[in-house]
Amino acid sequence: MLEDGELMPLGETKALKVDVRVLAASNVDLKKLLSQSRFREDLYYRLNVAKVSLPPLRERKEDIPLLIDHFIEKFNLLKGRAIRGVTPDVLSFLMDYPFPGNIRELENVIQYAFIRCKADLIGLEHLSEELFEKTDFQKGLVSDSHIPHFPEEVEQIRSLLNRHGGNRIETAKALGISRSTLWRKIKKYSLVHPV
Repeated sequence: MLEDGELMPLGETKALKVDVRVLAASNVDLKKLLSQSRFREDLYYRLNVAKVSLPPLRERKEDIPLLIDHFIEKFNLLKGRAIRGVTPDVLSFLMDYPFPGNIRELENVIQYAFIRCKADLIGLEHLSEELFEKTDFQKGLVSDSHIPHFPEEVEQIRSLLNRHGGNRIETAKALGISRSTLWRKIKKYSLVHPV
């Protein structure tokens, strides 16, 4: 019994005394479910001794740099790598990202970047294309405030696209990046070569 601090092992006839604490987490409002008779009242009051409310990551952006550092340290240890951190562009992008998947999504973002990054800093080119597809600059889910940080890069890509007649393979070669990285940058900066 939870309230008595006893448990009955399977197949035994005598209860054992235990000193344990039960930690439970939920992403739904249990009090609301309780009022709708969709959660057991006795269980609610047994669990609700000390309540800690943790707001979603999008409401505590100041935690993002610390969490990034934590996950980089974690994956450095697990993978035997020495990645030092993320570029300012990545930090800016992640600070603006809404993180519907909360901390677990941020951890997955860093883990994916670890797979792709061969340098000592994670750059935008190491992030998943899906992450950029999820962000909708036009709808304002992620602000485009970081775009002005890259005017030289935008002009360089635009100029090389024009020089190579819109040929992305040649443009990527001239920039010294992969075609997929060029594709992400074209999409990110909304660069469309005139036909």
